[in-house]
Formats: sequence, structure tokens, C-alpha cells
Amino acid sequence: MSSTTSPASGVPAAEMPPPRVVEDLLGLVQLLNDGTVTRAQAPLVLPDDAPAPSADAPASVRWKDVVYDETYNLGLRVYVPSAEGKKFPVLVYFHGGGFCVGSFARPDFHAACLRLAAELPAVVLSADYRLAPEHRLPAALDDAESLFSWLRAQAAATTADPWLAESADFGRVFVSGDSAGANIAHHVAVRVGSGTLATAPARVAGCVLLYPYFGGERRTASEAACPADVFLTLPLYDQMWRLALPAGASRDHPLANPFGPDSPALPAVLPPVLVVAGDRDMLVDRIRDYVAWLNATGSKRAELAEFAGQGHGFSVFEPDGEAAGELLRVVLRRFVHGGAAAPAS
Repeated sequence: MSSTTSPASGVPAAEMPPPRVVEDLLGLVQLLNDGTVTRAQAPLVLPDDAPAPSADAPASVRWKDVVYDETYNLGLRVYVPSAEGKKFPVLVYFHGGGFCVGSFARPDFHAACLRLAAELPAVVLSADYRLAPEHRLPAALDDAESLFSWLRAQAAATTADPWLAESADFGRVFVSGDSAGANIAHHVAVRVGSGTLATAPARVAGCVLLYPYFGGERRTASEAACPADVFLTLPLYDQMWRLALPAGASRDHPLANPFGPDSPALPAVLPPVLVVAGDRDMLVDRIRDYVAWLNATGSKRAELAEFAGQGHGFSVFEPDGEAAGELLRVVLRRFVHGGAAAPAS
């Protein structure tokens, strides 16, 4: 009678214990000790007191899904204001989720992008990317580069997507995102500024970081004081970084900590940067340090709009809320369409 033996352990397969869960992320992603990853169908994850977002498309916005990377079957959702014969700035948007969860199709991200397209107004390109832990960083940043390759082709082509050919002003492209998506947007802006990521004939005119998700081994005061009754807690933050970073890397890895000990110097020129934070976000001290660091390292034009009483993800968790409306009307619209954005109070 024959038996099968595991090459790794030398133990007969029939005697191997079943795989066990070593990481369980919100019941949505489980990493097993044999390296297997299982995913649940992701429900909408909201803070307990957040209302469900409306996914009804405003009459002034049309949307559709397209594939930008056929190798990995990665798509994006295109939102276009319905104004015939008018060109709009382009907002490239990367969703949040700690690099581990999320999709442009999730109702809260969809509702937030509908409102961005309608009220900025702008052409919004909301992109998916490969997720960890199946695809650890830098996979998401590689996908962002693929998206910009697609965008360059759209800007250069005489046979571009008809919606973009009609409505997109590729001379005014803004790279943006929330949380982990804002981390991606930062790295895209750095690569554009350093010349390692080409965008012509499109032009990146600015960068919008909504409560960016950065890391570091040293705890800030706001991280150490993080209460247990908020969505982004310190244990969740630590867990998502463990799952997202290259195996064995610390939170000072350059893709987590842009001013860590091994992080490269910033390029001499960066697009103008607008950073948004809530003062109840546990990352607020790290975000303030990031803006101060940008402005202290040369001719960097970074400004911080801080919203009192708001936590991490406020404009996505409550896209129809008052703070999200103020962010659109007072801050983003002014930044995207010209003029300096006044900090929120």
C-alpha cells in the first residue's frame, strides 16, 4: 500500500494536519499556514453609525467599466459628467482597503466617485489593482504604472475611448486616492516627479491624498492614543501592513514609510499636493508630519485640509455627508479647477 509524503515536511500526506488560519482580516481574508489565501464575498464594511451610501447615479453622470490591463484582467470604472462638447479634468482614483480589500465596484467607493464626477465636476477613473496577501507590494504600484501606460495611450490615440476623447482634458490629470489608494497616489507622484514614470502626452497637474495610509515602526502620539471604538484601529493597521508588505518587511519599508531610514530622497520637483485628514484619524500625526516634510524638503507645494471631528475614511464611509460635501465644494473643487485650497475648519 502506497502513501503520499509532503516534500516539505517528510510527513505522509494522510497524516498532515489540515491547514490552519494564521491571519484573519475582518472575516474577509484568511491567510493559512500553507500560504493559501481564502476570500469571502466582501460585504460593505462601514462604521456602525455610518448611513448606507446611495448608489443612484446622478442624471448628470454616466459610467461604465473598462479593462486597462489584460494580463491581470484589471479594470477601472469611468465616470463622465454629461455635458456635451465640454472637456473636464481627469481624476485618477485608487480605492482604499489597506492594500488587502476593496474594489471600485463596492457601493461606498462607487457612491463617492459618482459624487466626485458630478460635483467637481471631473472625469473620474476609479481603478482596481491586485490585492495582498496574494499579491504583496509592490504589485499595486506596478498596476498603477500599467494604468498610466493605458492613460498615455488614450491621450495619444486618435481612436481613444469615445467617452474620454469627447470629455477628458488630458492636460489636467490629477492622481488621487483614499487611504491605501492615497499611498499609491503618493508613489505615482514621486515617480512622475523623478521622471521614472512617463505620462506624456497626458500631464499630471496635481495629487490629491485623502487620509493617506502610511506606516512606520515608531508610534506617533495619535496612533498610541487610538481608541478601540473606531474603524481603523492600531491592531487592524498593523495586521494590514503585515499582509501587504513583502514578507518579513517592517513598517519602515519605503513603500509604507516615505521618510523612513531606507526611503529614497524626493525628486526636486513634485506636482502640487493636497492632503486631506480628519483630526480623529489615528494617522493624523503621521499625515501632518508628511505635509511638513514635503514642504521642508525644497520647492514642494503641499497643503493640508484638516476636518474637525472626522475619522479615517470619512468621505467614503459617508459620501453624502456634510463633511464630504465641504471637502468637494471648498477644497477639491478649488484645487482641481484652480486656486489654493483653504484648510477646512
